[in-house]
Amino acid sequence: MEFKPLDPKGKLYLIPTRLGDDVPLEVLPISIKKVLEQVNHYIVENEKPARRFIKKVSPSKSQRSIILNTVNKYTDPSEIPDYLTPCLNGESIGLLSDAGCPGIADPGAEVVRIAHEKGIPVTPLVGPSSILLAMMSSGMNGQNFTFNGYLPIDKNERKSTIKRLEKTSLEKNQSQIFIETPYRNDKMFEDLKSILNTNTRLCIACDITLTTEFIVTKTIEEWKKAEIDLHKRPTIYIIQRD
Repeated sequence: MEFKPLDPKGKLYLIPTRLGDDVPLEVLPISIKKVLEQVNHYIVENEKPARRFIKKVSPSKSQRSIILNTVNKYTDPSEIPDYLTPCLNGESIGLLSDAGCPGIADPGAEVVRIAHEKGIPVTPLVGPSSILLAMMSSGMNGQNFTFNGYLPIDKNERKSTIKRLEKTSLEKNQSQIFIETPYRNDKMFEDLKSILNTNTRLCIACDITLTTEFIVTKTIEEWKKAEIDLHKRPTIYIIQRD
C-alpha cells in the first residue's frame, strides 16, 4: 500500500529569469517552461516584468489564471507568510526575481526562509546567475570568493571598503565580487582605477548573456588606458590582488 502524507504541501519553485531581453529558451532550460505552465500562484519582485516573462515563456497560459503577490522594498514583512498559504493547501508557488536567480542579491530570500520554517519543500530550478557566470569567466580564484553586494555610496566609506576588499583578497587569496546601481557604474569604474593597486586584477562583466555582453579581466594599470561605457548596463565587478 502506498503511503500518502495527511497534509501534502505544494512546493516553492525558485524560478530563474533572463538577465535581459534575450530569447528565453536560449538561456533557460525547458523545465522552467513546464513549471510555469503548471503553476498559477507566484511571488514576484515586480508584477509587470513577471507577467511579461511568463507570457514570453508560455504564451498559451491564461493571464487570468495567474495570481501574483509582490515582495520588494515596499512590502510589509508581516504580509509575506500569508503569501505561502497556497503551499499549505497543496498548491505550488513560483518565486520570480526581475532578473537572474531568486534569493541571490534579491528580496525573495526572505520568502525562502519562511518556507523552510513552515516545512514547505523548496525546489531550485537551473538558470542564469550573473554572479556565478561572471566568476566563471573572470579567470580569478573560483575556489575561494566572496559576494559583497553593493558598496557604500559615501565617498570615504566606499574608498575604505574598496581598500579593505583588496587587502582581504591579498591576505586570503580570495576573489571579491560586488555590484553597483547601473547608473553609477562609470563612477565606480573611475573609483576602482584611482583606489586600487596597479597590479590588482579587475574583471568587468556586463550585459551577461546578451548580444552586448562584455567580460574582460585586466590589471588596474591596463584598465587606466581603456575607455568603456558602462552607464546603465548591469555589471558585476570582481577584484583579486595576487
